[in-house]
Amino acid sequence: MSVLPLVFTSGWASGINAYAVVLLLGLLGATGVSDEVPAALERPDVLIVAAVLFLAEAIADKVPYVDSVWDAVHTVIRPIAGGVVAALLAGHDGSLPQLAAGAVGGSTALVSHLVKAGTRIAVNTSPEPASNIVVSLAEDLGVAGLVAFALFHPWIAAGIAAVLLVAGIAVVVVLWSRIRRYLRRRRARRAERRLAVADADAAPPAG
Repeated sequence: MSVLPLVFTSGWASGINAYAVVLLLGLLGATGVSDEVPAALERPDVLIVAAVLFLAEAIADKVPYVDSVWDAVHTVIRPIAGGVVAALLAGHDGSLPQLAAGAVGGSTALVSHLVKAGTRIAVNTSPEPASNIVVSLAEDLGVAGLVAFALFHPWIAAGIAAVLLVAGIAVVVVLWSRIRRYLRRRRARRAERRLAVADADAAPPAG
């Protein structure tokens, strides 16, 4: 129970940017800022790989449609990363609490990943690229801030993560309902134009 809020928060964050979670936790542990970080995340090879992948995601995540392709590829990777990080935080190799922590972290990461992916698809309907950059920066800052905060105030951070997760689900539902209405109207307008063109072609020539 003591590690559950940190597990939940790290799972939420992993669903948005798993590489940032691994990199940030590893750096905070390696520099001695926190004793809660497992040694496996502090290894130099893990930090280097996480840093390279974080930079790759930071670029891909800000380009319209490229971000959605990146999200699709990470539909499996982020939940697995969330589960692994959660299990490492729980410790006690192979124990039931560790397996439960992995399940919580992985499932939370999956839900937050789906929220992120759904939001990005909706954002990509915007004609300008600035919205992708703004949303991506907000996600990166939110993940970094909340993960660091969770190491010192885990229950408060978990509460914030839960609110953000629920709010994200609600936003995706609203955005998708509006997009569906927009697409229906656009299809109707196209059908009307095609019908008008067909009627004009079928009309007998004047005179």
